[in-house]
Amino acid sequence: MRKILVIGAGRSASSLIKYLLDKSDKENLQIIVADKKIQVARNRIKNHKNAKAIALDIFNEVLRKEAIKNATIVISMLPARFHLEVAKDCVAFSKSMVTASYISKEMQELDAEVVKKGLVFMNEVGLDPGIDHMSAMQIIDKIRNNGAKLLLFESFTGGLIAPESDDNLWNYKFTWNPRNVVLAGQGSAAKFIQEGKYKYVPYHKLFRRTEILDLREYGKFEALANRDSLKYRTVYGLEDVLTLYRGTIRKIGFSRAWNVFVQLGMTDDSYVIEDSENMTYRDFTNSFLAYAPYDSVELKMRHYLKIDQDDIVWEKLIELNIFDATKKVALKRATPAQILQKILMDQWTLKAEDKDMIVMMHKFGYEYKGEKHQINSYMQVIGDDQTYTAMAKTVGLPVAIATLKILNGEIKTSGVQLPITKEIYEPILKELEDYGITFKEEKVTYLGYNPENIMD
Repeated sequence: MRKILVIGAGRSASSLIKYLLDKSDKENLQIIVADKKIQVARNRIKNHKNAKAIALDIFNEVLRKEAIKNATIVISMLPARFHLEVAKDCVAFSKSMVTASYISKEMQELDAEVVKKGLVFMNEVGLDPGIDHMSAMQIIDKIRNNGAKLLLFESFTGGLIAPESDDNLWNYKFTWNPRNVVLAGQGSAAKFIQEGKYKYVPYHKLFRRTEILDLREYGKFEALANRDSLKYRTVYGLEDVLTLYRGTIRKIGFSRAWNVFVQLGMTDDSYVIEDSENMTYRDFTNSFLAYAPYDSVELKMRHYLKIDQDDIVWEKLIELNIFDATKKVALKRATPAQILQKILMDQWTLKAEDKDMIVMMHKFGYEYKGEKHQINSYMQVIGDDQTYTAMAKTVGLPVAIATLKILNGEIKTSGVQLPITKEIYEPILKELEDYGITFKEEKVTYLGYNPENIMD
């Protein structure tokens, strides 16, 4: 049997593993699911006759090398920072590899060896990055092949709570790694190009510079700029495009409220809070406010950030219990970001009956025979349950499909790569339609990038 090694059996791996198990008889596959916690791996395979669960600590070099050596192809669903060790072993043992993560500088440096050995190292083939690349390139290639000139490309993705499970004032729950949500946007200014002008949004301004999006029947949303949109000019071959912007989708009003945490410094992950384990949530909040012993924490907060008592932002803060004097942080040597994450997880963790939702939108502006046109493309996916979430489907299914197509020789081009060529994106997008992952397109009057949609 052909052996597919899946390293990492977390939440995003559920649909991936199910897809491979469903195909295992027809495709003569054995699925080896490896995780540091073997019970997690066992829960994913459910005693399937063509599957095996193994315990694997990625830092155990002997076990890691043995597992990779015995595989036909390797899927790494580990956090991005751990892919490199797997990748080096895949090169050493001549195994192709698939990940959903961005291509790191270190991963790219393996390209020459990967090409020399005729291997496929497919990266960025999950949701974002992944489905965003493939669905965008499909339309970009069509526009170019018709002889039109691209003027504008914007792309937005959001992992949100489904409308039927939306029961808090923030209209948000954690549908993916909470730590990544808390730290989103940090590290460098968001960069994009607008009507030929370079634009930069520093982190402390990021959540007050949002664009309103109308996703038709899916509703209205807001989007904030991703970290670096400019690198996609080269990736997508859009060096001459006048507007290029990639953003993250949230429900309207989320960013204005989240900005409170940014301005206070609660999202900072660079230092440790003293005696954090003995702090209450109220102590934590008060630690960012001025010393005024005769004023309440609530009054100091409203005064400092100029929040009216009847403002919805204030109601959102109250809902999170950040002024609770009884609940303990109970985390030793914790950073502000880690404490904030714990507070948010009390309120934003999905309930057993909750469903998540993925929304994506692309805008393409182009000129054809002297006339300007625009195409908008929309996608929405609702999760089935807590196991087969919309996030798990949209991340895991394209990874699984790409893996099988590499294994079957349908994807042949060797090297460290992402799914932006027709050979790769067309069959994957076609198969994703069978799982309800589809796009709706509409042609609209070309408006360009409207600065009036940007809130300052």
